Amino acid sequence: MSRAEEFAKLRPLLYAIAYRIVGDERAARYAVQACRLRWTAAPQRPVPAEDRLPAEGCTSAEGQLAAEVARIAVRALHAARGKPVEPFLAAGPADPDRPADLAEALSLAALMVLQRLSPLERAVFVLREAFGCGDAQIAAALGCSVPACRQLLASVAVISDGGREPLPWPSCVAGAENVAALLAAIVPPLVRVGVTVRWCRVGGRPGWVLRDRGGAVLHTLLPDVRDGRIDRLHLVVHPGPAGRPGHDDPGPGGPAARPRAFLPGSGPAY
Repeated sequence: MSRAEEFAKLRPLLYAIAYRIVGDERAARYAVQACRLRWTAAPQRPVPAEDRLPAEGCTSAEGQLAAEVARIAVRALHAARGKPVEPFLAAGPADPDRPADLAEALSLAALMVLQRLSPLERAVFVLREAFGCGDAQIAAALGCSVPACRQLLASVAVISDGGREPLPWPSCVAGAENVAALLAAIVPPLVRVGVTVRWCRVGGRPGWVLRDRGGAVLHTLLPDVRDGRIDRLHLVVHPGPAGRPGHDDPGPGGPAARPRAFLPGSGPAY
């Protein structure tokens, strides 16, 4: 398959990533076009690291192109705002405005779109895309009718995906700053609509279990702690049988200890 054919196959994914970041169809098309020009012009033979495209550390065309279009979209967004490039998602020790692969590009796109949503829209967006909840589950979590819920879902889809097929939600977010940004973006809106977040043990390891108003498990967040900070967060769907978080769950008021981890600049973890 030629580079042009590879790009054509991945164009819908690249457009979806760019649109989530910039929130504008014209700017998203520009980012995709700029990515195409760089991709087709790039040499196919091995080149020194300093001469590579920023995304060429990836091992697949999908990863390289996703990372590159995310980088272009972030720069375009900040240029339009008249601000220096200060991306919302840090990427660890590497250049922070250069996502390294598809997973980081998806994380960046998800976090950027959360910035443009109202608290209620954020709750709906997370329940649908991150937690995989159906219309009835989301309506129950929000305390509204299913028709009203569907109207809200439709409006959120236009903002987040331009009415197109939604992107996959990242199953893991890496980096202490990124984890802090994600938790700050999704936990308060969910709590406002009645979702509870409780610390307990899940499948033998500590984590947070999120439940709706009726007590049904929506999702589980499992942190990896390094040097006293949460540097990776796994988003786990359906963590246990029959919607239960696992046999280690101590239940309300149980004895599980809270983690000795802190989110950067925000005090103790949730």
